[in-house]
This record gives sequence, C-alpha cells and structure tokens, in this order.
Amino acid sequence: MSRLRLAALTAGVAVVVGAQLAPLDDRFATHMVQHLAIGDLGPLLIVLGRPLRSRAALALPVWAIVIVTWHLTPLYDAALDHESLHLLQHAMFVGAGLALWSVLLGSELSTAWKLPYVLGMWVVSLTLSQVFLWSGHSYYGRYTLADQRAGGGVMLVEGSFVMLGVVVWLLLRVFRESEERQQLLDSAG
Repeated sequence: MSRLRLAALTAGVAVVVGAQLAPLDDRFATHMVQHLAIGDLGPLLIVLGRPLRSRAALALPVWAIVIVTWHLTPLYDAALDHESLHLLQHAMFVGAGLALWSVLLGSELSTAWKLPYVLGMWVVSLTLSQVFLWSGHSYYGRYTLADQRAGGGVMLVEGSFVMLGVVVWLLLRVFRESEERQQLLDSAG
C-alpha cells in the first residue's frame, strides 16, 4: 500500500472515530457535522485508502434510503433518546457511505456512468438539505427552526463541495480516457 493510500485510510478511520467520540452540544448543525464526517467524509477517505467492492445497482438506493429514513422525525428522535439506536444509525451511515464511495471510486462502473451516479447522490443530499433549510417548522423537538436551517446549510455546503470535487475529477477522467482512445485510434490508423 502506498503512503498516500495509507494516509487516506488512516485519516478516514480517524475522522469516523473522532466524530463518533467527539463531545456534541445540543445543536442540530453540530450533529450534522458529525453525521457528514461519519457517513460521507470518513468513508470517502477510507475508500481512497482501501478500495472495497460494492454493487453499483444497490449502493445508491441503499445509501439514499439510509440517509432519508434516519432523518425522519420518529427515527431521528429515537436515535437521540437511545444510545444503542444512535450507534446503529452511525454504523449504517458508515456502511452506506463505504458502499457508495466504493462504487464511485472503484472500477465496476465506467467513468461516464459514474457521473449520473454522483448526480443522483447529489440530488438526494441537496433535497434533504433544502427540506431543512426552507421548512417553516422544526422537524425535531430538540432543535429550533434556526438551528435546523443551520444544519441544512452545513449539509448543503459540505455536499456541494464534495460533489463538485468528484464531478470535476470524473470529468477530467472522461476527457483523459477519451484522449487515450483517440491516441490508440490514431496510432492504429
């Protein structure tokens, strides 16, 4: 394993463990930072360090179901009230994130097919953040509307930066692969 991969893997594990163990205040925005570290940034780094196998047809819908379901009011509130359920929620975020990033960074899908895949991920993330940003009421009893909107803003900003970065990376790969194909055609002809 290269040093860069080892560094990414180590950083990913540190992000997930650090976010899990970090003391939280009672703000929704802080909780969203934790969830994004556990379910998005940590798994992204882990997969950069150690690619995993994942089924493309399942990873995106499973990820979307996990993310959306755990943010439904009854489940989210129950996770806050019961530590074991909260740990299950976080474990599911990690697992779904690992599966999703494994597809996006792995080789099962062609680069061109990864673009719609990442856009599907972005739509789910963007939609959830918009619900929190533009709702006229707080969905969770522990949080104010202003805090919920701040949490939606955190989700929007993190998701946009990560997704835009991945889209740019994928577009650069598409262009490089196209250029390589053209060079092969030119050398064969």
